[in-house]
Amino acid sequence: MTANPLRAYAAVTAAYWAFMATDGALRMLVLLHFNALGFSPLQLAWLFLLYELAGILTNLAAGWLAARFGLAATLYAGLGLQVAALVALAQLDPGWGIAASVAFVMAVQGVSGVAKDLAKMSSKSAVKLLAPGEAGGLFRWVALLTGSKNAVKGLGFFLGAALLALVGFQAAVWGMAAVLALILLAIVLLLPAGLPGRIKTDEQWGGWRSADPRVNGLSLARLFLFGARDVWFVVGVPVYFQTVLSDGTAEGRREAFFLIGGFLALWIIAYGAVQALAPRMLGARGQPEAAIVAKAIRWAGLLVPIPFLLAGSAWVAGAPSPALTATLIVGLLAFGFVFAINSSVHSYLILAFGSADRITRDVGFYYMANAAGRLIGTLLSGLSYQFGGLPACLATAGVMAALGWLAIGRLRP
Repeated sequence: MTANPLRAYAAVTAAYWAFMATDGALRMLVLLHFNALGFSPLQLAWLFLLYELAGILTNLAAGWLAARFGLAATLYAGLGLQVAALVALAQLDPGWGIAASVAFVMAVQGVSGVAKDLAKMSSKSAVKLLAPGEAGGLFRWVALLTGSKNAVKGLGFFLGAALLALVGFQAAVWGMAAVLALILLAIVLLLPAGLPGRIKTDEQWGGWRSADPRVNGLSLARLFLFGARDVWFVVGVPVYFQTVLSDGTAEGRREAFFLIGGFLALWIIAYGAVQALAPRMLGARGQPEAAIVAKAIRWAGLLVPIPFLLAGSAWVAGAPSPALTATLIVGLLAFGFVFAINSSVHSYLILAFGSADRITRDVGFYYMANAAGRLIGTLLSGLSYQFGGLPACLATAGVMAALGWLAIGRLRP
């Protein structure tokens, strides 16, 4: 372990913050820009599919790469690939047709998906190896990393929407690429020596699936949890809000960009704050692992009714209205609170379940399931909204949440 774990943890966290700020901004830029160009909900979903598919494949390989070459190397690779993806996206030609634009953006988003999961796996695995050994230390450190990351990503959502409104698509992308390149250089120069490197020199490609059934069960629950969020988060609700808030004029679109970006930023920031506070809210300090598992099952059950109630409200309303919009805002914030508790407990349990000698493999498999859930949620977001509107989109989220509750219930001692 590094002689200065706190400094190493701070450097890893700073790198992760920088990455997630650009990741959130890029998502909003792509979603709002192409929705304003007239892309259908299903076409918008396609823009993000390769991003999520790349995450699945990357997590299969990322643990092996970290075990072979070290966590610092995979962290640098993640940041570097994100810079490359941003530079490539800046080459998008407005004169291209829809098919060419979709194919190009999908490919660029695929590179960004690889970058995201290299950075995420490296950061989360480093926490397992750097965290203090006292009771509750791991839960606090991972909750702080994850919660702060999501707060920064939330700011990125607002930043992306604001940049799109103020300077336009290409200038925003070039600016983010330049800033992230400078941050990557600073991290390379300042990251202290001793960040855990090659964990096993004889690590082989096989064995990506954990031998621990708890890791596998938690990974399945993670798949459904993030599928439940992304079913409404990726396409459905942002497109609904843009329909409600924009009057079709250039000024109206700009105002809608700010409002949608502001709401999603608030959602992500609040989600991150709850994640960071989850250990204290749950009274988890010093509790045995079985007690934390029981809390995970209970909170998974609390998530299930929220999207079903929102789907019912949307179905009864029949058409967009101020009352429905207000109900959605309140309901989605409640969803975010319960979702954040679930996510924080999951993030703790995967590190508690994983063994130190193969932590990158277990975390990689777990985040592969996370990416698979996002992939399924992204596809279902476009499909359900296009063919069933907001009620179908939210009801599909409820089904995914229910499946996640059933999956994590299998961990009951």
